[in-house]
Amino acid sequence: MKSRTITFNKLREIKDQLPEGGVKDIAKKLDMNEETVRNYFGGWNFDEGESIGIHLEQGPDGGLVTFDDTTILEIAEKMIASD
Repeated sequence: MKSRTITFNKLREIKDQLPEGGVKDIAKKLDMNEETVRNYFGGWNFDEGESIGIHLEQGPDGGLVTFDDTTILEIAEKMIASD
């Protein structure tokens, strides 16, 4: 597993660039709940999804997000690049 840090605004930009159904496709590929994937991208639905290894720190540009595991982020970036 690799860790990585980006701004929260960049994270939201990546989510917004996903093709329609992208969150669902990522969830299916990784056999996880869609809400967990949404939470990875800054969502807050912990009744239906989990928090999986992101850490938020306040600061400019929405603050910093550090990922313990970049798997979801890497899949999202590949989806955007191939779109």
